[in-house]
This record gives sequence, structure tokens and C-alpha cells, in this order.
Amino acid sequence: DMQYQLWEFIMKLTAYSVKLKKVVEIAEPKIVTMKNGRKAVSGVAAEDPTSKVFRILSDKDVAEVEKQIS
Repeated sequence: DMQYQLWEFIMKLTAYSVKLKKVVEIAEPKIVTMKNGRKAVSGVAAEDPTSKVFRILSDKDVAEVEKQIS
């Protein structure tokens, strides 16, 4: 439905940074496959490149994120 697509478009790649204690945008995102086969996005916080962040993706999100990254 339209509203969901709009939300997907607005949704930036974000993750919670434990170091910064807040949600940050992911800079230099890479899709990685975890040991259990699930996909995740790994990168650094845009506002603090020393802070590594990681976000596990749902199967639904994988295609969207791949489009955003490439």
C-alpha cells in the first residue's frame, strides 16, 4: 500500500549506537550475513566514525536496503 511505500522511502538506514546511547544514521553501510544465515547491515555512525553500529534486517527489509546501498 502507498503509505507503507512512502514510509520506506523516508526511512533512512538507522541503528542504535550503544556508545552514543541514541539512534544514528549508518555511514558506509555493508550487508553482512550472520552465522545463522540472517542478513544485517554493518557500518559506522555518521556523526561519530569511531562508533560501530549493527542492525539485523527482516527478510522483508533486505531487498529495500540492498536498493538503498547500491
